[in-house]
Amino acid sequence: MAALRFILGDQLSRDIASLSDLEPGDVIFMCELMSEATYVRHHKKKIAFILSAMRHFAESLEGEGIEVDYVRLDDPQNTGSFTGELKRAVVRHAPQRIIVTHPGEWRVLEEMKTWESRLGIPVEIRPDGRFFASLEDFRRFAEGRKELRMEWFYREMRRKTGLLMEGDKPAGSAWNFDRENRKSLPADMKLPERIGFQPDETTRMVIELVDGGFDGHMGKATGMGFPVTRDEALMALDHFIEACLPFFGDYQDAMKEGAPFLFHSLLSAPLNVGLLCPREICREAEDAWREGRAPLNAVEGFIRQILGWREYVRGLYWLKMPDYPKSNFFGADRDLPWFYWSGETDMACMAAAIGETRENAYAHHIQRLMLTGNFALLAGIDPAQVEEWYLAVYADAYEWVELPNTHGMALFADGGLMASKPYAASANYIQRMSDYCTGCRYSPKAKDMQNLCPFNALYWDFMARNREKLGANPRLGMVYRTLDRMDKARMNTLRKRAREFLNSLE
Repeated sequence: MAALRFILGDQLSRDIASLSDLEPGDVIFMCELMSEATYVRHHKKKIAFILSAMRHFAESLEGEGIEVDYVRLDDPQNTGSFTGELKRAVVRHAPQRIIVTHPGEWRVLEEMKTWESRLGIPVEIRPDGRFFASLEDFRRFAEGRKELRMEWFYREMRRKTGLLMEGDKPAGSAWNFDRENRKSLPADMKLPERIGFQPDETTRMVIELVDGGFDGHMGKATGMGFPVTRDEALMALDHFIEACLPFFGDYQDAMKEGAPFLFHSLLSAPLNVGLLCPREICREAEDAWREGRAPLNAVEGFIRQILGWREYVRGLYWLKMPDYPKSNFFGADRDLPWFYWSGETDMACMAAAIGETRENAYAHHIQRLMLTGNFALLAGIDPAQVEEWYLAVYADAYEWVELPNTHGMALFADGGLMASKPYAASANYIQRMSDYCTGCRYSPKAKDMQNLCPFNALYWDFMARNREKLGANPRLGMVYRTLDRMDKARMNTLRKRAREFLNSLE
């Protein structure tokens, strides 16, 4: 045969580079691996989603008459590793060459680089063309820059793609509309009904396999409702554009008890495995604006997440690996509290975000950044442990997208390469943007330190103990002027409360 074309679990696109020139006699190779399911304790719904999507993609290829060699997780001969399964596939098919698309994670690429010498046949690693920007595009953008701000990259991508452009000017005469996108959710705001996808026989088999075989992993596979086929993913896209996008901009930073999805797209999981293409998502959103079905602030804010942040973090990841996760600007070394896994905490906001993560393998970006990420930053939790948690618990998490967002944006562990200041916030932000504080045992306004929200004590303790590192940051000047005006006795009490609370976590 001519070629063995290896498709990974996050490359479920018919237009993936390794399938672009498929010839008669070629074989598609796919495998489910225990090592990939367990190198971190992935959420059961995440495992079930990926395995089901892989099996459905293989079925769709076979429906085209393409030969697919598919190794399942419970195959008794399964070696559990990429290299081990590729070796067995080479023995079965005796290919002249192996074709694969560039992976999303550094560790996988390093393994791929060994295949040619270990297998004794040519291995072609093709660039992943599913992104707007190539890795070389990002390197050119980064060359000579000490700070790699997303905003400048985003503007370049707008010009390159023409998305939301009017000639050489941005639509609406502004590059972003963040100031319009920070509204708290009205109490009587009606939220859209979200569509779910009933499991077919393939998905039911996967759910049974996962729920029965991954003790110690978060959550349950039962109830997994992510789209697992291309058709389902397109249905999810259409639903978001029509039912949610018009309100997405106004309320994208809002949080509400018992409402995990609000107006968010829920498209990141199918997008990151390849069931959707970023170009089609952005074009659908732009069309909604141009046709008057969604306002510009909503469409721009949504497109920026894909054309801006998603492309930017991928470029940064590949530019800075493998050394990027080694930095630890604040020297944070506290262990991740157990409640990140259990959801058992008296802080209502954290209990809600983690509880919804346990239930859905999903939390929206403000819950991730300004609740679980903000707490980890303020508490001085070891970046590696926080990063492992984010990678494990969310269905859309792969290292290329999770690591920069967590290490650089949420934790500021890279010292400002990615963000101009830490995303640190007190309970006042949480109270303004959510209803979590209403029923919480803690209060942002309590005078009794035992009932004061831990976020307030932790915030001022964080600012005080990191003054040497952050005091000269121009975006934090007002914060430190406020700190200097605070009563010394109160400041000492706040810092003592922060220490007592953190000690209680141990």
